[in-house]
Amino acid sequence: MPKSKGIFVTFEGTEGAGKSTLIRALAAKLEREGIPCMQTREPGGSPVAEKIRAVILAEPMNPWTELFLYEAARAEHLAISVRPALASGRVVLCDRYTDSSLAYQAHARGLPWSEVARLNRIATRGLKPQLTVFLDIDPARGLDRASDKNRFEDEGVEFQKKVRQGYLKARKANPGRWQIVHADSGTPEQLAEKVFVRLAKKLGARRA
Repeated sequence: MPKSKGIFVTFEGTEGAGKSTLIRALAAKLEREGIPCMQTREPGGSPVAEKIRAVILAEPMNPWTELFLYEAARAEHLAISVRPALASGRVVLCDRYTDSSLAYQAHARGLPWSEVARLNRIATRGLKPQLTVFLDIDPARGLDRASDKNRFEDEGVEFQKKVRQGYLKARKANPGRWQIVHADSGTPEQLAEKVFVRLAKKLGARRA
């Protein structure tokens, strides 16, 4: 697979961590710097994937069904939105990606980790982010401040604690790809500046 011209940045975290707010702040920073970017999300980010998102969020379902729906939405999202944006040289800021499947469906739901990882590779055809920003927060505090209510929040704090542990497990496989940002360590603009510093190094290397 040819190397993309852009940079793929994913944002992970438990419910209420503030990923969407951070992405908007970082996108504004990139715009001020004259760096083209695209904001997107999983599940969703393309017309078909958004329809799958509505099904996923509608009501509880079998964990395997949930996983396969996520992977189907992911494959469509990458083909229609992410890969073209990367090919054009944009920085793609994506709210959730494959690490979410490992944290939610594998670790928290109890599906086999290796099989979830394998399905991730199939759905993505091996596309990996150059940077993964993990917005860390106490799961209980995250649930308290969550504004976009969904059925995953309804599963409670113990479920979110499992999700957080799943993310930490996923990080161990490739810690150099991850940047941990503590959600309560500053304003969205200050957190975006921290991420921009890390991202600027990758942008510099790509342009060299």
